[in-house]
Amino acid sequence: MFTVRCVLGTSTKCLASLPAWRQKIKLQSRMSTLPRPVAAVCQVTASPDKEANFSACKHLVEEAKEKGASMVFLPEGFDYIGSSREETLSLSESLTGDTISQYTQLARKLEVWLSLGGFHERGHNWESDRRIYNSHIIINDKGDIVSVYRKSHLFDVELPEKGVSLKESAFTIPGPCLVSPVQTPIGKLGLGICYDLRFPELSLALQRHGAEILTYPSAFTVATGAAHWEVILRARAIETQCFVLAAAQVGQHHEKRSSYGHALAVDPWGEVMGDCGGERPGMVLVEIDLEKVSSTRRNMPVQQHRRDTGFYHSLEKT
Repeated sequence: MFTVRCVLGTSTKCLASLPAWRQKIKLQSRMSTLPRPVAAVCQVTASPDKEANFSACKHLVEEAKEKGASMVFLPEGFDYIGSSREETLSLSESLTGDTISQYTQLARKLEVWLSLGGFHERGHNWESDRRIYNSHIIINDKGDIVSVYRKSHLFDVELPEKGVSLKESAFTIPGPCLVSPVQTPIGKLGLGICYDLRFPELSLALQRHGAEILTYPSAFTVATGAAHWEVILRARAIETQCFVLAAAQVGQHHEKRSSYGHALAVDPWGEVMGDCGGERPGMVLVEIDLEKVSSTRRNMPVQQHRRDTGFYHSLEKT
């Protein structure tokens, strides 16, 4: 487990001169008292004002660091939520623009890892097609971008009875592929964004490639959030036996759009560890005990019981 590796990495030198049996006792004592890593799962109310949004997010990151978090999770649209297609596109930037530069500097200054949950990134052919990616960016405590995942499932939904009408594909390019889980101070992290959580194939693929934690930064509508948010997140945790961390947007962004909130942290058994509620910005701080991943998978070895891929496609041949 990560915590055990951390103890071994920091303790070997100072224990080298002790007899073997004393080393073992000393090591066990340190392992038993070592604090578990803490994650801060945030929710914000972004608007089209990028400067105000950065100020609000910066405050949350600073507070999380003061309270002991080693990694902070911000939601989809942390940079802004535009009030029109035109505004959304005009406010977008590249990964080398001012917004991400501000966050890399913040991560470096505070020595904290950041999950930036859904950045409006100008596409590779921006000058000709004016289209963007919805990008999930991981920044380490040195201020380096260590992973970028571009949202692969786009939210094109018409629910007239619920007052929901969104067509993300009108201006967003679907990401070309999944990205490998990334090692972080809290564990091995698999990346998704919002609507991706409705596709269990994605979460299972990340789990098969070593993910211990799944993260779905989101901006769920009020109607779909009330109906599906918690139950789907808990289902993803149960079926993969991973922690699930889901930062969220909350409240009124502008006159045309509101978000459900309830930023959530779920453990590998499917129990909710923390919920930010649906009223205002804030955060939940959760300890990540990776032994819970191991014990859950050991006691109920679901992945070992899974049949080969061909078995699940056998119906297509009948």
